[in-house]
Amino acid sequence: MDDKLKSKLKYLGLKYLDGSWKDVCDGAHKKKSSYHRFLSDIIEKEYLLKKDRARLTRLKAAKLPETFLMETYPFAKQPKLKKKLVMESYDSLSYMEQCQSICFIGRTGVGKTGLATSLLVHAIDNGYRGRYITFSELMETLLQSSADFSSKNMISKLASLDCLIIDDFCMGTLSEKLLSQAGLFFALMDKRHNKTCTIISTQLGFDDWGKYFKDSHLTAALIDRLTVNCIVFDMQKCKSIRDKNIQFGTNK
Repeated sequence: MDDKLKSKLKYLGLKYLDGSWKDVCDGAHKKKSSYHRFLSDIIEKEYLLKKDRARLTRLKAAKLPETFLMETYPFAKQPKLKKKLVMESYDSLSYMEQCQSICFIGRTGVGKTGLATSLLVHAIDNGYRGRYITFSELMETLLQSSADFSSKNMISKLASLDCLIIDDFCMGTLSEKLLSQAGLFFALMDKRHNKTCTIISTQLGFDDWGKYFKDSHLTAALIDRLTVNCIVFDMQKCKSIRDKNIQFGTNK
């Protein structure tokens, strides 16, 4: 392939042909492919390559701290978790198609984040856009957007995501400044309600949310929005599956 042709392939974004020109030509010659088959094969390969690049771009934009896959979750170690319900939602993508909220409630180490992340990765693999964010980071983001008068744009940006994971919900102590942003958080949840999928992992049951936000009316409205179209996985009786590598020193 000469430089002019190579330059044209790069300009057109035909990365598969650019990287496999000789193999493509040799393969067509060996198989004695028809023109129709030859062109169809090239188009299919270019399509799959571009589709996978788009998937990887969406995966990077999700800002996942770690990529978990449902196939690796140790269901055998969590007999109290409703595996059938998890897999029905996962396999059917109903949580995305029906714009559901999903809440994983349980103590630390039971695998809430792993399950939530697996659902997001599966959605991304199927063409959806998503984002992972911790609750504390989200509240700081909303606080900053309020300070520079960009809260409307920030809420619209977060509301437009097909799937949003809010990890460690109601974790940490809210400062007075962050408490003042609780209204913005509710506005975000209200805007996502029944339009997109929101996945929440938390150690606190619904009864404790009001104590955390110190606003019973706002909390009641928030829970009402979330639970209208929601799947709740109660993992409070599940055991920790987090690997521990603890070394104890001894005094000599």
